[in-house]
Amino acid sequence: MPANIEFIDTLNQIEKEKGIDKETIFEAIEQSLITACKKHFGTSQNIRVVMDRDTGDIKVFAQKTIVDEPSNDILEISLAAAKEIDINFQVGDLVEIPITPRNFGRISAQTAKQVVVQKFREAERAKVVNEFKEKEHELLTGTITRIERRNVFITVGKTDMMLAPADQIPGEYYNYEQRIRVYVTEVKAGSRSPIINVSRAHPNFVRKLFEQEVPEIRDGLVEIKSIAREAGARTKIAVATHHGNIDPVGACVGANGVRVNIIVDELNGEKVDIVSYNEDVKEYIAQALSPATVLFVSANPEERTARIIVPDNQLSLAIGKEGQNARLAAKLTGFRIDIKSYSKAMDEMYSETEAPPAIAPEEPAPAEVAPETPEVYAEDYDGEYADDYDDEYYDDEYEYDDDDEYEYEYDDEYEDEYEEQAEAGAN
Repeated sequence: MPANIEFIDTLNQIEKEKGIDKETIFEAIEQSLITACKKHFGTSQNIRVVMDRDTGDIKVFAQKTIVDEPSNDILEISLAAAKEIDINFQVGDLVEIPITPRNFGRISAQTAKQVVVQKFREAERAKVVNEFKEKEHELLTGTITRIERRNVFITVGKTDMMLAPADQIPGEYYNYEQRIRVYVTEVKAGSRSPIINVSRAHPNFVRKLFEQEVPEIRDGLVEIKSIAREAGARTKIAVATHHGNIDPVGACVGANGVRVNIIVDELNGEKVDIVSYNEDVKEYIAQALSPATVLFVSANPEERTARIIVPDNQLSLAIGKEGQNARLAAKLTGFRIDIKSYSKAMDEMYSETEAPPAIAPEEPAPAEVAPETPEVYAEDYDGEYADDYDDEYYDDEYEYDDDDEYEYEYDDEYEDEYEEQAEAGAN
């Protein structure tokens, strides 16, 4: 086939400008031509295509196996026929016979064009993936180019990426041409274009903001131990240092709060609690419940549970709105936290150790003694006599007076009838 020096020059230019390996394109063209030949000419024979790297010439060979008696002329060749090509051939060797299918020049040109375009696109995608793979788990600054169905599309350089609703800070509004910072969560190659997932709601978005704004964290003098975040509402961050002359919390807050205020502004007013990490689990949990004051902490490191007692007036602050403060403290420390007020904890402790008596010792039980009256007989409704007074004429109420005495009272409305019965019994 005629040389195609112009095609080779084009490949050399693509390799230089786009960084696409020329050898990769040659191999792809050869493989595509094999498929095109079999499909276009309807052959099932083994074909090998070779493209000259210097001239661009393309040669096609049919591969056949040498046997004594061929049963398939397409895939096999006799030893006698093979020796006509080369006397050194033996049974079992593979013979390559040059063939030139009709219209192969047009087919090869179309295939080469398609392969180059395809490889060019693949190389562009791979280049973008490799570039942003290095920026995975880092912050990027881009420009909002469009907003569709709550999806925010951001352009960084010449690459587009999407900020999905789940990765946005709740309550945050976005505008066209707005400069915005995002955290790269994942970079991977897609079928058509690279997939770059970014987020502003991820806890590590706050981590990276602190690394940018606090030199002590960036230099490794202060370490971020843990972060718990509910995007748009509150973030808790635990920091520590191995340098005794550095206050980790103060370093993150900055003079007059300048450092943390920059981060809060980037988070659109999201509250940020910075606490000091402590190897003592009890102290760490107490710090995590900041700004509430903690009176007592009982922790079980094996079961990862903790019981907390706070002052009565601090209970709502320790729990937080809809349990947010306690929930974030649990995420930050990794402990399941049970918070009780001081008064409730004391009540439960008392009820578990000693049950209070039904009547206080200093208050003796009242004696149920009837008034001193002579023994009489009263006639009941059936005309029979019964010992003692009829119970229906008494009001069974005891009153405790100021003289520590119990008085028995009966109802006044039965007084006259009672006297009549007493006189009748005496007679």
